[in-house]
Amino acid sequence: MKAAFITGHGGNEVVQVRECEHPACASGEVLVRMAAATLNQVDLYMRDSGAGITHRLPQILGLDGAGTVETVDAGESLLRPGQEVVLHPGIGCGRCEFCQRGDSVLCVRIKFLGEHRDGTFAQWVSLPAAQVFPKPPHLTFAEAAALGVNHLTAWRMLFTKARFQPWEMMLVFGIGGGVSLAALQLAKAIGACVMVTSRDDAKLEKARALGADHGINSKTHDVAKEVQALTGGRGVDVVFENVGAAAWPSAMKSLVRGGRLVTCGATTGDQPGADLRRLFVRQLQIFGSSLGTLGEFRDLLGFVERTGLRPVIDSEYALNDVHTALDRLESGAQFGKVVLRIGG
Repeated sequence: MKAAFITGHGGNEVVQVRECEHPACASGEVLVRMAAATLNQVDLYMRDSGAGITHRLPQILGLDGAGTVETVDAGESLLRPGQEVVLHPGIGCGRCEFCQRGDSVLCVRIKFLGEHRDGTFAQWVSLPAAQVFPKPPHLTFAEAAALGVNHLTAWRMLFTKARFQPWEMMLVFGIGGGVSLAALQLAKAIGACVMVTSRDDAKLEKARALGADHGINSKTHDVAKEVQALTGGRGVDVVFENVGAAAWPSAMKSLVRGGRLVTCGATTGDQPGADLRRLFVRQLQIFGSSLGTLGEFRDLLGFVERTGLRPVIDSEYALNDVHTALDRLESGAQFGKVVLRIGG
C-alpha cells in the first residue's frame, strides 16, 4: 500500500510518500480502507521533532480519518464490510483506573494514531473495533474525517469540561483553526452567543457568515476591552482558548465573575502569567482538556447527525501532495480543515 511517512525530523524533506507493507489485522481489530484524513498541528510537531512522544521511525503520520470497513472479525456485530466509518484516534489500554471508569482519554498508556503507532495517511489502517464508528450519512469522507480530533476536542471542552449552556456567551480565540471553528459550530448549533477573535479581517468575515455574533481583530483591538464593551462590562461566561501565552491575559480579563476558561493548546507559549489575584478574587475556573472519550465521540456523532452540522473544509490534496498540505497548515492561512484524499 501507499502511505506518507516521517523518516526523521526536520522539514518536508523527512516526509516521504512510498509503498509499504499492508497492515496486518489482528484479532479484535478492523481493517479500514481510508478515503480521507485531515492534518493537525501534531503532524507538524511529529515532523519537526516529536520530542516527548515515544515513537519509532519510519512512522506513518495522521491522527484522524474516515473510510470503508474492509475486514472485521467473524463475531463482530456492530460493523460490517463495506460500511462507511469514522475513526477515534486514541487507543486506551483498557486496564488502568482511568480506562475502567470510562475516561480513556486520560489513560496512562494511551497510544495515538500517527504518534505512537502508524496513522491514517495510508491506504489502509488496522485498529481496535472500539475505535471505529458509523459515519454520519450526510457527511463526505473529508467532513467526517475532521470530526475525530477537532470537533471531538471542542465537544469535550465545551460540554464536559466547561458545561456550556445555550443561554451563555462564549469567546473563541483564533478563529480559522480547526478546533476554534468546531467550537463556533457546536455553540451556534445549540443557539448560544459567540464572539471570535482573529488577526485577519477576512477570517472574521467568514466566521460571521457561519453565525459568529461578533468578531474582534486581536491585532488592532484590545480583545478584553472589546468584550467588556460588547457585554456591558459583564464579560463572557466561557473563554475557549488554544493559543497560549499570547492570549492568556486577554482571556482572563474577558471572563465574567465565576466564569470558566477552557484550554487545549499553547502554540504561542505554555508559561503565561497566572494572574492569581484575578483568579481567586473573581472565582474563575480553568480547565485543561484534550481530545475526548469513546462515549463523547458517540455523543458528538449523534449530535452531528441530528443537527446536520458539517465541518468546514479549507482545502483538499492528494496523498502525493502531502508536502503542499503541510505547508498550507504551517502557513496559518487556512480557514477550516486541510484534507488529504487517500482513496482514488
